[in-house]
Amino acid sequence: MEHNLAVGLDIGTTKIVAMIGRKNEYGKVEILGIGKSKSLGVHRGVVNNITQTIQSIQQAVQEAEAASDIKIEGVTVGIAGQHIRSLQHSDYITRANSETVIDEEDIDRLINQVHKLVMLPGEEIIHVLPQEYKVDGQGEIKEPIGMYGGRLEANFHVVVGQVSSIRNVGRCIQSSGLNLEGITLEPLASANAVLSQEEKEAGVALIDIGGGTTDLAIFRDGIIRHTAVIPFGGNVITEDIKEGCSIIEKQAELLKIKFGSAWPGENKDNEIVSIPGLRGREPKEITLKNLSKIIHARIVEIIEQVYVEIKNYGHEEQKKKLIAGIVLTGGGAQLKHLKQLVEYITGMDTRIGYPNEHLAGDSDEDVTSPLYATAVGLVLDGLKRNERKKIEQQEKKQAAKEEEKPIEEIKEKPLKERRSFLDKLTERVKDFLDNAE
Repeated sequence: MEHNLAVGLDIGTTKIVAMIGRKNEYGKVEILGIGKSKSLGVHRGVVNNITQTIQSIQQAVQEAEAASDIKIEGVTVGIAGQHIRSLQHSDYITRANSETVIDEEDIDRLINQVHKLVMLPGEEIIHVLPQEYKVDGQGEIKEPIGMYGGRLEANFHVVVGQVSSIRNVGRCIQSSGLNLEGITLEPLASANAVLSQEEKEAGVALIDIGGGTTDLAIFRDGIIRHTAVIPFGGNVITEDIKEGCSIIEKQAELLKIKFGSAWPGENKDNEIVSIPGLRGREPKEITLKNLSKIIHARIVEIIEQVYVEIKNYGHEEQKKKLIAGIVLTGGGAQLKHLKQLVEYITGMDTRIGYPNEHLAGDSDEDVTSPLYATAVGLVLDGLKRNERKKIEQQEKKQAAKEEEKPIEEIKEKPLKERRSFLDKLTERVKDFLDNAE
């Protein structure tokens, strides 16, 4: 595949989406093809049946290939699921020589120290995101490089996940005949696709309501501050409708999409939907009022759990205030009147997030649906990763040309900082898969 193409693979609980994107000359992203298949073998964001997941991935990939006439080789994949948790942690290093300025190596040393944190068995650190630094007790420093100081400390947002779940995702991709090019945390991918830089600066909570899980990512001052994965999503609403109305799942899902509303007040008592009975049985009559009561009860529960997480972050404090409020995305964000309900529960400004932040202006309406926020975000991530690779290759060539040693040392430095921990994680998962065969 050419370097300006990237493929995002969103392995969700309800659907698997493969999306091919390319950067156009204006720096915007054009989506060339989408493939989507029903996701079998994923429960609450975690793979629980390898064979079925592989089949679903292959189906989505083939569809995207057919739509775009491009052969897909490597993909950027998102990880989410109920095993993801995050914690705040602060750490410090004492520098041997406070006469020299702080450089990338000091920061690497500090970050590597955080990676030595002892986790629960089977857990692994996925992301270490520095929040702010302190140098010799002076706080609120965003960029300590180039400053003098003997003691460098920082607060970190640490995201932790189950290493076996991540490896299983890697396994599915490899067995589908694809290369694993990158791993990204799904709430981060959706945030990239949906949020504007101003919102991230002002303070915003992104709520991504998927089929199996609801993801939360909180930004403030342009930095991610808090992430959480809540193990409920649109599927439990369907499940409730199915139980509450005694109908089959397919019918419940259709009812939810066509007639569902998060606000029970607006339906009249006499609005009724008739549902064909199973073979030879009488049709069932369901009032829309009852339907929206069932939906309302469950969606309130989901929003309240998310709101607890937002409160845990501390948005009531002045300096943690989320001025841009809440952005809702994911398939669940399409529920009628959800915006009003969320505003009512949280008292925060709310909008529905469409993933058109970085897409070319003439993109299809299908693509800009909240349903595809994560997939678009993964494509963006893959494109960014390709650009980094390109720069690295050019710099290597450059360094090879100029044989003198000092220049090479200078060239090497910026590279180190650019490799995020996820790239290292991707490599580790790849190594593990290669050695496991």
